[in-house]
Amino acid sequence: MDTDQQNARPPMVLNPVGVVRSPFKAPMLMAKDSGLSLELRMEKVKEHHGQVKSGISELVLDKQWEALLDGVEGFSHILVLYWPHLLDPCRRNLKKVHPMGRKDLPEQGIFATCSPARPNPVLVTAVALKERKGNVLTVQGLEAVDGSPIIDIKPYSQNYMTIGALKNPDWMTQILNELDED
Repeated sequence: MDTDQQNARPPMVLNPVGVVRSPFKAPMLMAKDSGLSLELRMEKVKEHHGQVKSGISELVLDKQWEALLDGVEGFSHILVLYWPHLLDPCRRNLKKVHPMGRKDLPEQGIFATCSPARPNPVLVTAVALKERKGNVLTVQGLEAVDGSPIIDIKPYSQNYMTIGALKNPDWMTQILNELDED
């Protein structure tokens, strides 16, 4: 795509619709000049993963958007799109990283990872919807840190979002197996 085509794109404007209230006050991963840095010792990562899976957070939508939630309580799970607000904007230029900052794993392109350090740091997580009270959703399993701006909420529907015969690279399978070990 040439420069004229890039300049012809309309500007994108994202406005938060609410904020995450979470027990997590700092991200597990930080973007540094050298790539990702795991802010927890590896023995604490599994513990953190367990806390995320069982952790309860609130999605507090601005009152003006409350009517947009009507009917969401009929779903057991939702997708939460949020912005990693603690990410230094100058760290959004990383091209490759070691997944989870682990040097024992091969470097991958940013779009092959779930790294928050990406050109447009929109993060998404599927979470269990526990309760709705007005403009507040109580959810379980959200890793977003406290204060993260919410960009959007979508219902999770197995018919539209489940992929059969899912394939993961070896390094991702290794991470998932390590996190799920008892």
